[in-house]
Amino acid sequence: MERFPDIEIYLAVADIDAITRWLRAALDDDEMTLDRAGKGIWRGKAMGAEGTIGVMLVERAADRYASLWFDCDATPWPRDTDCARDAARELGCEARCSLGGWQPGDDPDRFWQVLPDGSENTIEWPDSGR
Repeated sequence: MERFPDIEIYLAVADIDAITRWLRAALDDDEMTLDRAGKGIWRGKAMGAEGTIGVMLVERAADRYASLWFDCDATPWPRDTDCARDAARELGCEARCSLGGWQPGDDPDRFWQVLPDGSENTIEWPDSGR
């Protein structure tokens, strides 16, 4: 299975405490914290088996959805969709992500949606500019 160089998902809920608990368990680092790095921006680092995993959460990044980004390929999820599925299930909220690696000519408004009940589908999510 192809492993993406980084992971980014969008979450309908940006509960910092819940996200931190989920990340501690998922990344197997009970000491990981998300620290405020600016207005609506949180950063953290987890010490995973494969090395340091940088994490950034931006509240209200896209249409009131929070962006959660991991800046390496050492996460437990090989692809964005795997992370979105885990987040939706563990956080009990809708998660969205890109359909795959973006290439010039791809439709930038097509995303994968995962609902807390496990249902999934492709959606159109145009950038509103907000």
